[in-house]
Amino acid sequence: MPGRTSAFYALWPIGLATALSLTGDATLYAVLPTHPADAGIVLGSVGLILSINRFIRLATNAPAGWLYDRLADRRLLFLGALSLGVLSTAVYALSAGLLPLLLGRLLWGLAWSGIWVGGNAIVLQMAPARARGHWVGIYQLWFFLGSALGTFLGGVLTDAVGYRQALWIGASLSAAGLLAVVLAPSRQLYDNHDSLALRAGSASRRVSTTGRAAISPALWAVALAQGVNRLLVAGVLAATLGLVVQQSLGTGLHWGDWQIGAASVTGGLLTARTLVSLVGAPVAGTLSDRLSRHWELLTISLLLGALGMGLLAVPGGLALLAGTIAGAAAGGSIQALTTTLAGSLSAGRTQGQNLGLLYTAGDLGSAVGPLAAYALLPITGLPAIYLGCALLMLAVAGCTVIMSKATDSKLG
Repeated sequence: MPGRTSAFYALWPIGLATALSLTGDATLYAVLPTHPADAGIVLGSVGLILSINRFIRLATNAPAGWLYDRLADRRLLFLGALSLGVLSTAVYALSAGLLPLLLGRLLWGLAWSGIWVGGNAIVLQMAPARARGHWVGIYQLWFFLGSALGTFLGGVLTDAVGYRQALWIGASLSAAGLLAVVLAPSRQLYDNHDSLALRAGSASRRVSTTGRAAISPALWAVALAQGVNRLLVAGVLAATLGLVVQQSLGTGLHWGDWQIGAASVTGGLLTARTLVSLVGAPVAGTLSDRLSRHWELLTISLLLGALGMGLLAVPGGLALLAGTIAGAAAGGSIQALTTTLAGSLSAGRTQGQNLGLLYTAGDLGSAVGPLAAYALLPITGLPAIYLGCALLMLAVAGCTVIMSKATDSKLG
């Protein structure tokens, strides 16, 4: 069984394919608000285009997990999802008008369910039981890297060669990731359903008198943490950070005649947020393995997230920077730790289903977050929204404290 140092080498085809599959999606987020005419849509339709893929995943994550639990060779379904992702980016490049672009986004939502649920399921199956957090953290690193590079490359390529050409390049990069998985030598998948995993899994789903698997309170708590994390970090924070910058810094940063505009500051903070999350995920995963305290580390991450959200309610540049960094570190850590816990709370053929539940909660949060924030904004104001976010994080941290006492905190 390979040690911790082999994780990056073992996971690189799956990680690279996942990262490159994000290129088309990230390009749309970077350029569609400023190039709606190139896509044949009006500016008012941009929000719908950028959010519809998240809503479709509420219906597709669970079936994807169910299928991954029942396929002997999970890589086949993963390859199919990657192929669908390439197709969706090609549809973006070909689309001229709202309906074709909506179709491409629906295809991407279906593809991402297969890629993300399946990729994590494969990683959890490959990972040695005592290094599960480390392996999950490495895979999450690929996700954040793909998101950051995809947004950057999408913007640069659009300026250099044009909107549609940039998307065709994105489709080609996604296809290269697919090819990496096809050409990678098959490796033996490790059966880590040892006594610890089986014991944890028996607590994750109890069979009811009707024969249906019931989700345990522990797994609901993990899904709640993931859902709230995505609601606040990927939803509220990502959607309103520009407004926070505007309230804290006005038109931007000024030094004499030299200045950085608010939009540039926002872009820089969003990029820094992704990079901090990129580091936070593998660090949290590795620590969870070494300390065997998954619940406690999740609680600490939630408290850090509450601190970050609270700081963003305070005016001033220092609070803005500290709050963004704390929120990003918490976001990456929570994502890695909840995935690790979902794997530890799974046994037999429930791993994919549990991951489907976990990421459905996350997609629901990230889809609802911007809508809720902008609905509350004229009623409560921005500082009150962020104080409410901090209180919500604290409440979820309380739930994880209860779970850490009610369950075995030394899950493998």
